[in-house]
Amino acid sequence: MAQAETRPFIIAGGGIGGLGAALALAQKGFPVHVLEQATEFKEIGAGIQLGPNVFTPFKKLGLRERILEDVSIPTGLEMRDALTGDLVTRMPLGEDLRKRFGDTYAVIHRADLHAIILEACRKQNNITLETNARVSDFDDKGDGVVVSMEDGRTISGRAMIGGDGMWSKTRQKIVGDGKPRVSGHIAYRAVLKRDEVPADLWKPDVVLWAGPRTHLVHYPLRRDELYNLVAVFHSDHYSEGWDQAGDPALLHKHFEGQVPQVLRMLEKIDTWKMWVLCDREPVKNWSKGNVTLIGDAAHPMLQYLAQGACMALEDAVCLAEKIEAKPDDVQGAFLDYQNARYLRTARVQLMARVYGEFYHARGPAAELRDTFLKGRTPEQAIEGIAWLYGGG
Repeated sequence: MAQAETRPFIIAGGGIGGLGAALALAQKGFPVHVLEQATEFKEIGAGIQLGPNVFTPFKKLGLRERILEDVSIPTGLEMRDALTGDLVTRMPLGEDLRKRFGDTYAVIHRADLHAIILEACRKQNNITLETNARVSDFDDKGDGVVVSMEDGRTISGRAMIGGDGMWSKTRQKIVGDGKPRVSGHIAYRAVLKRDEVPADLWKPDVVLWAGPRTHLVHYPLRRDELYNLVAVFHSDHYSEGWDQAGDPALLHKHFEGQVPQVLRMLEKIDTWKMWVLCDREPVKNWSKGNVTLIGDAAHPMLQYLAQGACMALEDAVCLAEKIEAKPDDVQGAFLDYQNARYLRTARVQLMARVYGEFYHARGPAAELRDTFLKGRTPEQAIEGIAWLYGGG
C-alpha cells in the first residue's frame, strides 16, 4: 500500500476509464483528483458488451458480483445475412466459453456500468470527484504537474492521467496527431422496453444482421428489461460527439431491401441518437514525463469488437499495478504501463477495422465471408477469438 506522497494523481475525464483508474489507484492507497467537465458524472449511450477479458479487471476492482446484478447474459453471438435471413454463424456463450476463458460474456447498459464504478469511487476517502471542471492546459514541472482550469484556478498534482476520450486535448500535447480518423460509418442507437419488442423478434442472443455496407445489432439489457439496438451504415457525414439526433428517413433508406425482421425492428424506433464512428492510428508512445493517457484518449477504436470500455478498464488496473510497483518513479511506471498495453490495444484497434469491413461486405466478398464462417464449428469460433478474450 502507498504512500507518503500526498499530492494526488489528477485524472482529466470522469468516464468509465477515468473512474476505473481512480478506483484502481485509490484502492492501492494513492490520492486521486478526478476532473469532469460536465455538470454531473453521467454516461451517455446504451449497451456495452462485456467480453470475458474484462471480468479480470472487475475482479481486481472488487466489482464483479455487483456488476452481474445489472447485466443480461446472452446465450450466444449470432450473425445473420440481412438480405436472406440465413444464419451465417453462431458462437455459444455457455459453459464452453466460461471454461475456455474463465468467466462469462455479458451485456450491460453503459450508464449502469458507469454508475457502479462511480458509486465505488464515492466510497473511497482518497478520491476527490469534481464536476464543472474543464481543463484548459497542463504543465509538467518535472517533479509534478500543474493543471490550469478554464475558471482560472490551477491544481497541482503528482502526475496527470488523460482520460478525456476520443477528442482528447491531453493527447494533443503528448502525441499531437490532430483530429481522429473518420471511418465513413455512422451509428444510430436506441433502446426499447421489453414490452415494446414484438414477441417473435425478441431474442436472448446478441444478434448481428450483416448487410451490404450496413449492419444492425440488438440484444437485451438490464436484466432483460430493455432491448438495445445499434444500426450502422456508411456515410461521409462528420461531426463530433456521441449524442446527436439521427434522421430516421436516412436510416431507412440505407436499410431498404433487407429482411422483414430488420425493417420491423427499425420501424419500432421514432427517435435515434447518432454518432460518427472514428478511431486513430495506433501509437507506441502515449506517455510523456508525468503525463499518460488511458482508454479512448490513448487508443480509440471502432466498436466492431465491442472492446472500448473493456480496454479502458484493462488499462486502469494495469496502470495502478505499475504505479504500485514503482511508487517513487511515476515516469518509469507510466512507461511500463504503456509498454505493457500498446501492442494489445493496437491489435484491437486494427482488428476492429477488419471486422467492420467483414460485417459490411457485399457481393462476392459477402459470399466468401459467409462460406468461411459457415464452415466453422462452435469450438473453432471460440478459439478464433481467444487472442482477445483470453487476455487482459
